[in-house]
Amino acid sequence: MSKKPKLNFSSLFGLLLLVFSLWTINHELREYNYRDVLNNLAAIPKSLLIASIGLTILGYFAIALYDILGFRYIGFSLSWKKIVFTNFISSVFSNTIGFALLTGSAIRYRFYSNWGISPFAIAQLIAFVNFTFWLGMFALAGFVFFVNPLTIPTQLHLPFTTVRPIGVIFLLLIIVYLLGSLIIKKPLRFRSHGFKFPSLKISLAQIAISSCDWIFAAAVLYVLLPTNISLSYLNFLGIYLLAMFAGVVSNVPGGLGVFETVVLLILSSQVSAAAILGSLVAYRGVYYFLPFIFATALLVKYELPQLKSIKK
Repeated sequence: MSKKPKLNFSSLFGLLLLVFSLWTINHELREYNYRDVLNNLAAIPKSLLIASIGLTILGYFAIALYDILGFRYIGFSLSWKKIVFTNFISSVFSNTIGFALLTGSAIRYRFYSNWGISPFAIAQLIAFVNFTFWLGMFALAGFVFFVNPLTIPTQLHLPFTTVRPIGVIFLLLIIVYLLGSLIIKKPLRFRSHGFKFPSLKISLAQIAISSCDWIFAAAVLYVLLPTNISLSYLNFLGIYLLAMFAGVVSNVPGGLGVFETVVLLILSSQVSAAAILGSLVAYRGVYYFLPFIFATALLVKYELPQLKSIKK
């Protein structure tokens, strides 16, 4: 007599993830009137829309390198297809749902543990990926804020008038991290486990990969901005990084509301708020919503056979 398969935690998490993803899609659709979304998208030249989709694909390829480099750091091997699959779903859900440390970590644990990666190795990988995300932000924003400082809107109530002091702080953090890679050779002990500092080569790769991720993400919105706006990409990159930093720190899903507010405060003097909002809606659709639908479809394709095996 065969035993009935039990519903374990991993399977339950997969089911909850499916339900939550469908709820999120419905919620996102309710945020905007579909006619407004279609009108805003229709006003954007097709060539620019295609370019934004292409930049989004390049951006998610860059993000996939986070985990690929992370597996090199922890010294484990896994099929690159499985790594890219897991990275894409975790990244998309983290971007769209928010609380990246929680959502992305749970998804990585769900898949990588099923493929034989130990919990401690997954914990190391998660820490590495999150460090990589912030290293790119600090390095790129530090450089842009320092060489091309923009004025901070007074409505943000920050203690600085320009972003240059923030850039200096970010660059100092990068220098400390790189020095740690050079100097700290022994693993940092936590209970019975040791966390080793990445080599300088891997640390530099972290910064390069994450910087590319941010550059592509900013470019997606830049090409979708109204064509009559006079703004160089370097100037816009500073605005984007400041707005995204505020959104990420807020932990609101995708920085929703916070990100848009900062962009509107800075750009509304150059072009109408309605035009900027149209571009922002298109950006949300291309960079967040389309990948989210695709990631949900991949998740459904993966989870359905798992759920069918449980019912048998």
